[in-house]
Amino acid sequence: MKHASLAQMPAIGLMSGTSLDGIDGVLVSFHQDHMRALASATLAIPGPLRQELLALNQVGPDELRRAALAGNHLARLYAQIVHTLLETAGLAAAEVGVIGCHGQTVRHQPQEGYTLQLVNAALLAELTGITTVADFRSRDVAAGGEGAPLVPAFHQAAFSDPAIPRAVVNIGGFANITLLAPGQAPQGCDCGPGNALLDGWMWKHRGELFDRNGQWAASGVLLEDLLDEFLAHPFFRRPPPRSTGREEFNLDWVQSRKGIAGREPEDVQRTLLELTATAVAMAVRDQVPAVREVYLCGGGARNRMLFKRIARLLQPLPVATTRDLGMPEDQVEAFAFAWLARQALLGRPGNVPGVTGAAGARVLGAIYAA
Repeated sequence: MKHASLAQMPAIGLMSGTSLDGIDGVLVSFHQDHMRALASATLAIPGPLRQELLALNQVGPDELRRAALAGNHLARLYAQIVHTLLETAGLAAAEVGVIGCHGQTVRHQPQEGYTLQLVNAALLAELTGITTVADFRSRDVAAGGEGAPLVPAFHQAAFSDPAIPRAVVNIGGFANITLLAPGQAPQGCDCGPGNALLDGWMWKHRGELFDRNGQWAASGVLLEDLLDEFLAHPFFRRPPPRSTGREEFNLDWVQSRKGIAGREPEDVQRTLLELTATAVAMAVRDQVPAVREVYLCGGGARNRMLFKRIARLLQPLPVATTRDLGMPEDQVEAFAFAWLARQALLGRPGNVPGVTGAAGARVLGAIYAA
């Protein structure tokens, strides 16, 4: 397939983030470097698989077999999303150039030279008949980078403005930020926890996957001393390039804080929400002081209370969502991996070395031809 024709073919992006709330898929058309969604779909992750993926974040018995089976299960779910997208758009598999599949992160240890996103990409290519690109982060880590965040190059392609410096903040399980300054390479880093701790605490105490619009958090009282203890984590003093995950921020870490003893669960939830909002605000102010507009995306952008707290902490900066820039906030990461997969097939770099700390620009992803 020639690059000229490939560059014009639609691509599919698939994303299931560390929040484990579901799988997002988008079918994207490209005209030169302009892109738009032809179809989108979501699929919940079944409860048993969700619990297995959470368990695989920790050392446990028979991990290799369990991880392989989970990767197979994910591939079949991703294939369901792909078939839904094709049916919705009225396209055949042969009309799609590539699938970009992030997979499910279960370990992220760039300081030890590895990052692991589960998916059987070969099975996904087999089930769909579409060339599939996966394992995007490993090449950046091999080049000495953090392997995250990988979305800044896409943010630049999708959201940059020739005159206005913008920050794009993705709030998934963890939060990351991209600065888009006119005429400059993107800058960015991970901010800290996004939805992961909020969702985990909600599941533990209420048996629900997430705190819709922050309503349970709103019923609690902010615990200033506990917030200070959360913010004492050394991650928040670490300069970029930096990334993080469940290895550093998890419920065991929350429950080991001295200030949590005897506190009401809803007050802890309120304080965890403030931790996410504060982490985002600190990243905007400390890492990207020139910003004049802030746009939120990811699942956290739909949490009304979290949105309001971030907006309040960043006053007088205007805060909106990427929907105002023409891309729904819950589609941005799936869009990004469609774009990154296309970059891979075209032999173009997908990382930003100044963000991840890699030795240079690299073509990202392992390719499984149809």
